[in-house]
Amino acid sequence: MRAIRGFLNFWYDFIVGDDATIAIGVVISIAAAALLAHHHTNAWWLLPVATALLLAASLTRAARTAYRQRSDDGDPHT
Repeated sequence: MRAIRGFLNFWYDFIVGDDATIAIGVVISIAAAALLAHHHTNAWWLLPVATALLLAASLTRAARTAYRQRSDDGDPHT
């Protein structure tokens, strides 16, 4: 049982990593592209657009977190 739990924990950490929001966004993007392709719609553009949007959202969230941490530390240069 311990080996199975370790195996599942590895895959969870590998796929989700530090940010579950990005992992969920990737799954939704792939599913949407597959759905569009299934209905014979040209969906090649969806994954690059989704990747750019997910990256922008992740960077924005990280920048806000860093800004808040600097403000809470009382850094006079902020």
